[in-house]
Amino acid sequence: MPKVGMEPIRRSALVQATIHEIGAAHSLDVTVGQIAKRAGMSTALAHHYFGGKDQIFLAAMRHILSEYGAEVRARLAEARSPQDRAAAIIIASFDETCFDPATVNAWMTLYAAAPTNVETRRLLRLYQRRLRSNLTHALRPVSATAEADADTLAALIDGLYLRAALSERGRASAARASALSTLHLLLEAAK
Repeated sequence: MPKVGMEPIRRSALVQATIHEIGAAHSLDVTVGQIAKRAGMSTALAHHYFGGKDQIFLAAMRHILSEYGAEVRARLAEARSPQDRAAAIIIASFDETCFDPATVNAWMTLYAAAPTNVETRRLLRLYQRRLRSNLTHALRPVSATAEADADTLAALIDGLYLRAALSERGRASAARASALSTLHLLLEAAK
């Protein structure tokens, strides 16, 4: 008889274990057995809950994206103007939690797997569309070129994140400052 209420706990443990294993391996070159062992359960149970490594990885990335989304919403709740809203999105994108080594490796794996895996590509596109949509919504009241500005900022956020994540510590603040400076320039040009 299965233990009632254990499924969410076990799924969460597998998601956390996946993030840690990918972080340790610096790639998706891990086995379901390694993930299950770190989570303290059998490989069969991991397969039962997710089906396979790709599904566990997608669940892990959904978890990371959910945490990122919560950070964006928390920052947006404090924003009082369109400029504040755009800045809040940028600041959330460079929050220290985004630079946890395991999280960085999961993001890198997502980008690397997207060209060859349909579900991974779909998840990446969902993140990119949401980022662009949030930025466009924030910029629309203050810029006649809100969509183009949002595209610029979204590309800049992703590029600066990758650059900062692959360099030494302390680069997150420089990346955030650069993105905020670009936001300021775009808003000045829109006046």
